[in-house]
Amino acid sequence: MMKMTRRGLMSTMGAGLAASTLAGVPALAQARSIRHYWWGNPERDKRTFAVIDTFQKAKTDIKVSGETIGWGDYWTKMATQTAGRNMADLVQMDYRFLFEYVRRGALKPLDEYVGKSLMIADFDKGPIDGGRVDGKLYALNIGSNSQVIVHNTRVFKEAGIDTDLINWTWDDFAKSCETITSKTGGKVKGSDDLSLMIEVFESWVRQNGREFYDKDGKVAATVEDVASYWQFWADLRKKDVVRSKDKTVILDIPIVESGVAVGDTAMSHYWSNQLVGIQAAAKDKIGAAMVPHKKGGQPGQFIKPSMFMSLSRDAKDVDAAIAYMNAWVTDPAITKILGLERGIPASAKVREQLAPGLNEVEKVSVAYFNAIASKVGPLPLPAPKGAGEVRDAFMRIGTDVVLDRASAKDAAATFVGDAQAIVERAL
Repeated sequence: MMKMTRRGLMSTMGAGLAASTLAGVPALAQARSIRHYWWGNPERDKRTFAVIDTFQKAKTDIKVSGETIGWGDYWTKMATQTAGRNMADLVQMDYRFLFEYVRRGALKPLDEYVGKSLMIADFDKGPIDGGRVDGKLYALNIGSNSQVIVHNTRVFKEAGIDTDLINWTWDDFAKSCETITSKTGGKVKGSDDLSLMIEVFESWVRQNGREFYDKDGKVAATVEDVASYWQFWADLRKKDVVRSKDKTVILDIPIVESGVAVGDTAMSHYWSNQLVGIQAAAKDKIGAAMVPHKKGGQPGQFIKPSMFMSLSRDAKDVDAAIAYMNAWVTDPAITKILGLERGIPASAKVREQLAPGLNEVEKVSVAYFNAIASKVGPLPLPAPKGAGEVRDAFMRIGTDVVLDRASAKDAAATFVGDAQAIVERAL
């Protein structure tokens, strides 16, 4: 791993891996050390390294090394570190993969520290419970979020789009794409093509009255669910009102390369905690819309822990790691730096402290959360072991549909069969 001074790091923010050190603190005074690993973007990385510096100024005997990489490579590196028994002490964890890593024995429970060195008594029960597996707390909520269709407010206004973006339908979405593309002469397409976004597809399945995975961890989504979703986007591609195929097949595209950030589409899909990062990358003011609803369907979206911090099996100085974890969610100086970039804090006290200083995009995030509260469905069970491989299969097989190498129906049958085989093999 490359070691850098903070000055060197900040000049190369966004690089895959970096280390943060506190200038001026003698090496001998930092006899204890911990590693923190997270997936990030330039805005998140900037805030996180600022948190590390703040923590180290208060705890001069603890050195924190920060390691950051993009989402697309994060889980591959995590799997490698897990297999090599070289995980960072503290890892950023996603709800989708929580059960999988607990089942691997890769995470340590936090229960024995709660109320002693991890002070989370005022946390909302829902966000705390989201980090439990088999009754034990393995993951500390560091923000809650939900899906969001980020849109360019200027383009929407100039195109005359005045649809209710909290209660709109997929038909409204499609018509908006056509209108925006037409009004801009094709310079701005209506939306990114979300064919390969399994997260959006899962909302589509829930709108049809099913979960993607049932209570036993088996695939409950049907061939018709998958085929209808891929066909919806194929129809928009045929009308040339979504982003080009060559951009669509770039998997896990960085925020700075999304259509809204670049300016060649009016809509992109993200999670609400990413609004801060997207606004930092976009030229125009952004707004927040729900994933469109199915007319007469069930709620598709849900509010979930945006991400967790977990204590890894390989942590050596557990007391130092827990002290750092506790500072993340209780220290006013640190929670102020973090703001809402990782999601809405689970602590009522922290939310109260942050309210007066929220910037414009953070206010958009809070307003969005308030607007969707009665429109979302329940939090689904965590995905089973093998979910990451299923996600990869969705993108790989869906790419064949995007590139016209397979029909939506045939590809859907292939995917459902492959997905079920993956989760059965992973049991």
